[in-house]
Amino acid sequence: MAVKAVGRERDHVADVVGDIVAALRRGGVVYGRALLRAPWGMAFESRSIATIYVVIAGSCVLAPDGGEALQLAKGDVALLPSGAGHVVSDAPGRPAPTVRELFGADLEELSATDLVIEGDGPETVLVCGAYLFEPAPRHPFIASLPDVVHVTASQMRGTCLAAAVDLLTTEVDHAGRGTPAVVASLLDLLFTYTLRSWFLGQPDQLVGWAHALHDPAVGPALALLHDDPGKPWTVEALAHAVGVPRARFSRRFTSTTGHTPMEYLGIWRMTVAARLLREGQAPLRQIARKVGYDSEFAFARAFKRVVGHAPGRYRAMHHRDEGAADTRR
Repeated sequence: MAVKAVGRERDHVADVVGDIVAALRRGGVVYGRALLRAPWGMAFESRSIATIYVVIAGSCVLAPDGGEALQLAKGDVALLPSGAGHVVSDAPGRPAPTVRELFGADLEELSATDLVIEGDGPETVLVCGAYLFEPAPRHPFIASLPDVVHVTASQMRGTCLAAAVDLLTTEVDHAGRGTPAVVASLLDLLFTYTLRSWFLGQPDQLVGWAHALHDPAVGPALALLHDDPGKPWTVEALAHAVGVPRARFSRRFTSTTGHTPMEYLGIWRMTVAARLLREGQAPLRQIARKVGYDSEFAFARAFKRVVGHAPGRYRAMHHRDEGAADTRR
């Protein structure tokens, strides 16, 4: 019985985390390989970009703005999901120019290139990935994460995350034709695997989303809402589906996620709708039905309340931005 329970927990954690990451992402992954010989330092300003570091060789120090510095060793992964400003260096206190000052462009403009700093000290090799996240609607899951999610090589041993890091290391060490596409795909996996690994490793007594994803009733309920956001869910239906009395289920859901079940359903519906508007040309009435609205007008009103723009304007803004980006490339 215990083995089956763990398996179910891992399934819904993977599903919910993967859904949220996919729904909030804009565009592809950009990355650079950094070949750094001490002394060195690089500063990254706070931006709406999630950043991930994988230490391929050597070690480094990651210091988030206003936070405690972390020592990263070979095989470690560090994710900054909210785009917090930070410095990466070979040792604490090193001078740290920005990436633009060092290389003449931001990381997203240097994708699939090598970033080299030549010194006379030990070498560190990093793979740095960047993910542009949609700022609205802001999902409470992202807001609940720490500035830095750090998973050590020993913590990930025997997991999918460890396998992905091994594949990434091999690909970087034996670069050839097709390497940029492979590395970008692996970094895409690493983003989700890192969050899954971190949440699965949190003690059960933690509150918030770490607790919600572990909770035997709330976690499966979140998976149900994510799997079919257009279904006419009620608190009673969710409670029955996870086998918990309605009042107890509602209290647990609200205390762990910070939202009532129906509030969260509304947030998730608008998150899904925003992705559909950004990525396709489906009619508004079709998107409205997919996220549980029979009335296109009611959907538009709810979307504007949560996102700040009417659906048609939101779609036009994003398609215009994508066209401008294509022109620049």
